[in-house]
Amino acid sequence: MTYDIADLRSQFPALAAGTVHFDGPGGTQTPQPVIDAITDALARPLSNRGQYALGERNADAIVTEARRAVGDLLGADPAGIVFGRSATQLTYDLARTLAASWAPGDEVVVTRLDHDANIRPWVQAAERAGATVRWAGFDRATGELTADDIRAVLSDRTRLVAVTAASNLIGTRPPVAEICRLVHEAGALVHVDGVHYTAHTLVDLPALGADFFVCSPYKFLGPHHGVLAARPTLLEGLRPDKLLPSDDAVPERFELGTLPYELLAGTRAAVDFLAGLDPHATGTRRARLAASFAALEAHEATLRDRLEQQLAALPGVTVHSRAADRTPTLLLTFERHDTTDAHRFLAARDIHAPSSNFYAIETSRHLGLGDTGGLRIGLAPYNDAEDVDRLLTALAAFLER
Repeated sequence: MTYDIADLRSQFPALAAGTVHFDGPGGTQTPQPVIDAITDALARPLSNRGQYALGERNADAIVTEARRAVGDLLGADPAGIVFGRSATQLTYDLARTLAASWAPGDEVVVTRLDHDANIRPWVQAAERAGATVRWAGFDRATGELTADDIRAVLSDRTRLVAVTAASNLIGTRPPVAEICRLVHEAGALVHVDGVHYTAHTLVDLPALGADFFVCSPYKFLGPHHGVLAARPTLLEGLRPDKLLPSDDAVPERFELGTLPYELLAGTRAAVDFLAGLDPHATGTRRARLAASFAALEAHEATLRDRLEQQLAALPGVTVHSRAADRTPTLLLTFERHDTTDAHRFLAARDIHAPSSNFYAIETSRHLGLGDTGGLRIGLAPYNDAEDVDRLLTALAAFLER
């Protein structure tokens, strides 16, 4: 298909302000259909879920439709879709629940490539249980995390491995399916952070083999909340802390308090928006998502190539995103310039490319960047060639100062 970037951009009200956004890995801008879905949910009668009053039925329909939409997006059973405040909150809740069965001598594996939301909950839960934490590193030169890196820290005492599907700092996409097979052979569970991955690649949860998978709709054009996906039968065997009168059925067992119905309506709209990126796609929503993500990946790859070719010509620029398989996310540092100064310089020219470790603090340290990190350039569906050229021109001007 021809990726109609002009039509796509016209559906994002925030772009009218003139700012160029390269902050997609931290959260995307919101298209009008998502805004409308949130508004419509709040404008109609709404109450706690039920089957009698109109407000009850509206709330129940929103939740049901959102689970189906996210199930289609992830290739997962809607009955295993759990909603929460954030991916971080859901991971903490899950870590506490799983750690209740851990004991001294058990082991948990985390990686240096991960966002801290897929490290600290597991480290802290292991410490409370008396379990041992083992760390998997990655190649500093290439940014690659391989199955062999995980194999090196596995043992017959491993209870869980936490690994990212894509680094939010340097974009590396590890071979998750291979890692999951390896971990399962060792008799352990796998928790996959898919927050950054889901924004750029169509997730196929059965193919990945993850036991638990988290993502955040606000990273793929939706509103701010979190999602955890797992097999319903796996969730059935877990007993999280919950209020006595609250629903004990799965997945409601894991959803504490009243769900944010308006945000779930927005998430369903975001999935439908993504399914429409290829206007010629037909068939089920899952089929349309597959066609649309293929178009999205081709579009973002073209822009990433344009960026990388021009950055290579700029003096004193180091690009730390080098893995063979990676998202369109680049981390930069400069020989003679501070990346925070670059952030300020670009922002003054209405270009938003922030500088930080972006909570991937272990990754930043492993790369030798300390807690500072670097300037991150993250592409999103609405970026175009003009955005890229504006950034490159501004960066050249910054480096000439």
